[in-house]
Amino acid sequence: MSTERRAPLDRHRVADTALRLLNEVGLDGLTLRAIAKELDVKAPALYWHFKDKQALLDEMASEMYRRMAAGAEPDPADTWQERLLKTNRGLRAALLGYRDGAKVFSGTRFTGIDHAPALEANLRLLTDSGFTLAQAVDAGRTANSFTIGFVVEEQGMRPFRGEGEGEVQERMRRVDVGERARRMAGFPLAAAAGELLFDDYDRQFEEGLAVVIAGIGARYGTGGPADRHTG
Repeated sequence: MSTERRAPLDRHRVADTALRLLNEVGLDGLTLRAIAKELDVKAPALYWHFKDKQALLDEMASEMYRRMAAGAEPDPADTWQERLLKTNRGLRAALLGYRDGAKVFSGTRFTGIDHAPALEANLRLLTDSGFTLAQAVDAGRTANSFTIGFVVEEQGMRPFRGEGEGEVQERMRRVDVGERARRMAGFPLAAAAGELLFDDYDRQFEEGLAVVIAGIGARYGTGGPADRHTG
């Protein structure tokens, strides 16, 4: 009989294992049974820590945020535009680090208050820059929603490391720009748009985020000279 002692089963260990398994099987394959097998426990043992899969997803999203925020301190010299840029660039990078990361993150609820310091700092910067609290919340939510939605689409089209050859080939087939252009030959602008819709996601994201931030400034009249930072 093995005398090796395993680490005690707790919320952190379960969430950490789930995030590792997520990269192997994706969100559709991430079941409580699969996680329990990975942990070498019976599935009912997980219910001591999470009442259902949604509760586990909440903890996984919270852990993703903790890792993203670890060691990251907001620069007090930031303009509000720079802060929104940095925050959402960091969020996209973090979500891309996990297979189906944006799907896991969206619609979840943080299980602690680890996000409170950064949220407080961002809202303080926005309100000090002339936003009302309601406008500051709307601005942050709009940029955040753009980022999460963008990454959901991006991850739906781009292969993730570790995916099987069949999965990669299926994704490549879905974004065959040449085939798309041939099928839409009667609609020349729509056909040509394929090269812009399914290529250079970094450029797409930066341009979209710049448009969102410029729109926030235009909507609330808090743009001004600092708009140069959105380029």
